[in-house]
Amino acid sequence: MTTLKILFWISLSVLFYCYIGYGLLVFLFNTIRSSWVVKNKYPLNTEHLPVTLVVAAYNEGSILQQKISNTLAIRYPSDHLKFIFITDGSTDGSELMVKEHPIIRLLHQTERKGKYAAIKRAMREVDTPVVAFSDANSMLNAECIERIITHFADPKVGGVAGEKKIIRNSASALGEAEGLYWQYESLMKRLDADFNTVTGAAGELFAIRTNLFRELDDQLILDDFVISMQVCLQGYRIGYEPGAFAVELPSATVTEEAKRKIRISAGAYQSIGYLKKCLDLFNYPWLGFQYISRRLLRWIFCPFMLFLLTLTNLLIVWKQTDTNFFTIFLLCQAGFYILAFAGWLIINSGKRAGLLTIPFYFVFMNYCLFRGFLKYIRKQHTVLWEKSLRQTGKSVSQ
Repeated sequence: MTTLKILFWISLSVLFYCYIGYGLLVFLFNTIRSSWVVKNKYPLNTEHLPVTLVVAAYNEGSILQQKISNTLAIRYPSDHLKFIFITDGSTDGSELMVKEHPIIRLLHQTERKGKYAAIKRAMREVDTPVVAFSDANSMLNAECIERIITHFADPKVGGVAGEKKIIRNSASALGEAEGLYWQYESLMKRLDADFNTVTGAAGELFAIRTNLFRELDDQLILDDFVISMQVCLQGYRIGYEPGAFAVELPSATVTEEAKRKIRISAGAYQSIGYLKKCLDLFNYPWLGFQYISRRLLRWIFCPFMLFLLTLTNLLIVWKQTDTNFFTIFLLCQAGFYILAFAGWLIINSGKRAGLLTIPFYFVFMNYCLFRGFLKYIRKQHTVLWEKSLRQTGKSVSQ
């Protein structure tokens, strides 16, 4: 029985630390440090550093024209901003759309090798000190580059992560769920950036110093995360700029969102092999602490800790009579999963789930992580995938 209780408390502690404890710890550390340590403040960078915006667009014909218009509407000196679009392997005429705009450098080949291979090809053509990346289905605010560039006045900043926003409207139940999740992620990025560095940028919008890009093999799936973490491993930090944001529509259905999340989860497990240096706490103490707390524990342990928490709770209640606390906790767990299931039923029907969105998305995320783990260990992951269908509706231009 003692062993069961130890496992119960370990699993509960890991889950609490990953989703609440780490954030509270970093918040308290940031608050205390700000009261007695004067941070080096660099003046806003008013210099317009030359920037190249790279967009990988495979079969994005349905939204590509909107992306092009959105890209060309970015407010930044025209002689300091270049554009590269890669449409490798596209069969829907995406390359023809890009060709209509000579200001955009088009890279196209019939063979499709995956997004990271396309990015590597583009990087060989980049001749500006800063390179920004954006997804084809994400629309950027006009000031995004201007806001990002200000951070590079700090010589310790090697990259900057923008903010991701999901369109949330009365017709988008899934958008409500995904939007809440990204609000949580944005809060954590603010805390991480103040503490030390953002641990991994989202591919919808981020930028790095061009000379910090390091080529890896074409099989890399989670390119945005690994590219930004490579910057950190070279001794630089990733800043966070909420004033530079990317907006996109949510997935069309829960099934489509699961397909996307499972692929990303498989890529997350794969990325661990590329980032083994992050576990070297002797050379990267702060980065390692963040990487383990924010990524490894959540990706590897949390899905299994949820199962272990329920299993040990059941066995303790079954084998012992004096279990008031554990009985109540088991009932709370059961209630939580019932609420999550109810949320899934409501969202799957296309209706907004309100507060039920929170238990639903928590369970949904861990389910996708577990499925991604199975996909990875079975070697079913690939850099070539069919994109998830997105909801249609109002324009996502900003």
